[in-house]
Amino acid sequence: MDNQAALWSCASATCLSLDAKRHQVTVETGNNKSTTATTAASSDAVSCRKLKHIAHTPRGSCFMALLLLLLLALNFRHAHSCGPGRGLGRRRERNLYPLVLKQTVPNLSEYQNGASGPLEGVIQRDSPKFKDLVPNYNRDIQFRDEEGTGADRLMSKRCKEKLNMLAYSVMNEWPGVKLLVTESWDEDRQHGQESLHYEGRAVTIATSDRDQSKYGMLARLAVEAGFDWVSYVSRRHIYCSVKSDSSPSISHVHGCFTPESTALLENGEKKKLSEVAIGDRVLSMNENGQAVYSEVILFMDRNLEQMQTFVQLHTDNGAVLTVTPAHLITVWQPEQQKLKYVFADRVEELNYVLVMHQGELRPQRVLRVSSVQRRGVVAPLTREGTIVVNSVAASCYAVISSQSLAHWGLAPMRLWYTLQGWMPGKNQLRSSCSKTTTPKDNNNNNSNNTPQVQNGIHWYAKALYKVKDYVLPQSWRHE
Repeated sequence: MDNQAALWSCASATCLSLDAKRHQVTVETGNNKSTTATTAASSDAVSCRKLKHIAHTPRGSCFMALLLLLLLALNFRHAHSCGPGRGLGRRRERNLYPLVLKQTVPNLSEYQNGASGPLEGVIQRDSPKFKDLVPNYNRDIQFRDEEGTGADRLMSKRCKEKLNMLAYSVMNEWPGVKLLVTESWDEDRQHGQESLHYEGRAVTIATSDRDQSKYGMLARLAVEAGFDWVSYVSRRHIYCSVKSDSSPSISHVHGCFTPESTALLENGEKKKLSEVAIGDRVLSMNENGQAVYSEVILFMDRNLEQMQTFVQLHTDNGAVLTVTPAHLITVWQPEQQKLKYVFADRVEELNYVLVMHQGELRPQRVLRVSSVQRRGVVAPLTREGTIVVNSVAASCYAVISSQSLAHWGLAPMRLWYTLQGWMPGKNQLRSSCSKTTTPKDNNNNNSNNTPQVQNGIHWYAKALYKVKDYVLPQSWRHE
């Protein structure tokens, strides 16, 4: 699955590159141009129109995308592989300053909400929360594991994510050197009365060569990797910790709506997002801001049990959109007379959003912005890359600030869905409009007739979210 994710990520990156080159080509026009043209120029113009016509047909788009993937395979080299790692491309110039001995970032108590947050309780092997700890088998990290029990490989999901990112930074900073973890989850109570080591939320780290002159910069790299509290506590090691995975202050890294939010189907039916299926045609918005119906091709994320913090946007006609903070929302700018995509937590009161009213999308003022806790997240992806939820137009994308960039990044998935439609006997999960079932029916003997639906983040979306930290500048990402 990792190889498959890497291949599709490479394809999307190539799509982005070609799109950027296409937009660099400028066409000069003027009133004083010659009215005559050579035969060669006319021929080129006709060829260009033919290519445009081919590229804008469904089969033509698929052909161009397949050609792109073929060229990618023919020109593949080991040094050009996608994703982070040792020796992959030129390192970016950084102006980072090492921490000094006894310095902590942030300069707060570790247990404050602005740092790693309060203690939640010791986790033992027989604790209910033990199942929430995950092992880390990253080959680019050395685990000392003095106990020989594998305990030092166990940690919270957030801690694992930040530690893996730090491991890549260490390899890029010092080629041939690996990150060394001397302590992670501690079941032997060797860190005093209170410690986040007992919850799998802290790690004690060094470098594999034990060069203490590197530890100040190692601490800085840990800060850059996203650890919530970093301390250059000793000349012998660095201490890092993270917030709890269940902390409400950690916004969902992806963009989603609540399961109770509704979308309008082409047949006029309003359906909850938790009931929307792949193949449903839902109300969306094209690039000109006009209402269109677009097919749902996959779910970027779908988890009906996860508790999450959402932003609520209340408009002057009573429409309410509930969405995660990193989701892109369509905002109308009356001064420039143009649309702009803005992260949901950066939409302000008196901004204008597009709301479906009397058959068309119209700008309406945001009267109030609030924050709420809800259970469940659903993120459908349409061919258009947009969707109208609770009558408010929104993007299907999140985390990065460019709608067009995100849309090109998902081009391989649109191609894959189209190819699946051409394959005989490879039907997608379709809407169950013709067979409405109730929860009571599902609890009876109909479970065998109910198609299984996705639970969790789509593998391709997960791959893109991992790649973004290494190929996009921080100013383009939601932080």
